[in-house]
Amino acid sequence: MTLANVVERKMGPPTMLPPKSIVFVVDDDISVRESLELLIQSAGWHPELFASANVFLEHPPIAVPSCLVLDISLPGLNGLELQERIVGKRPEMPIIFITGHGDIRKSVQAMKAGAVEFLTKPFPDDVLLDAIRNALERSRSSLSQTAETQFLRDRYASLTPREQQVMKLVVSGLLNKQVGGELEISEITVKAHRGKVMQKMKADSLADLVKMAAKLGMHSPPRA
Repeated sequence: MTLANVVERKMGPPTMLPPKSIVFVVDDDISVRESLELLIQSAGWHPELFASANVFLEHPPIAVPSCLVLDISLPGLNGLELQERIVGKRPEMPIIFITGHGDIRKSVQAMKAGAVEFLTKPFPDDVLLDAIRNALERSRSSLSQTAETQFLRDRYASLTPREQQVMKLVVSGLLNKQVGGELEISEITVKAHRGKVMQKMKADSLADLVKMAAKLGMHSPPRA
């Protein structure tokens, strides 16, 4: 059983259709916003429009696939400055930059900071739609990974302190006898704790447990 199956089994069957993917647009030109609104709606996504970066920052994060179509030249807080503020806080929301004039230096800066696309106006509708589609797929993948990691953290938090110790030593490569020596407990007791760890973490094998530990940031090297 894969971890994704476990997460699905834990959450149960869906009771409603997932909300539409959201495309945020930040552009101070109302004609651009209205044009993009119609284009985004025609593709089946939900547009959210903002005239400035500061107004966008007031919008609370939402856990649905999303992306940001961002004008690089904005009054007040510009596009690159907005990107700098949110890139670490909203990794699930890829940024597509748009600009009225090409600027190689700014485009390089934007891409290095994690933007997925940099388009110069006017651009064909299908080019922007493709960029949005790819960005939303990245967002969907990021949200899935975040949910999986949170599931693992919840499972790990359910372990007792001793079970957490045993798990860390087991995934580092120690045998039950060696774990017992490290913790000054019997091998039989180690086996009992190890069984509880496997059960609570919903791991089908040691290999599964090692993968889970890696995703939780346990990178202890194997011991001799």
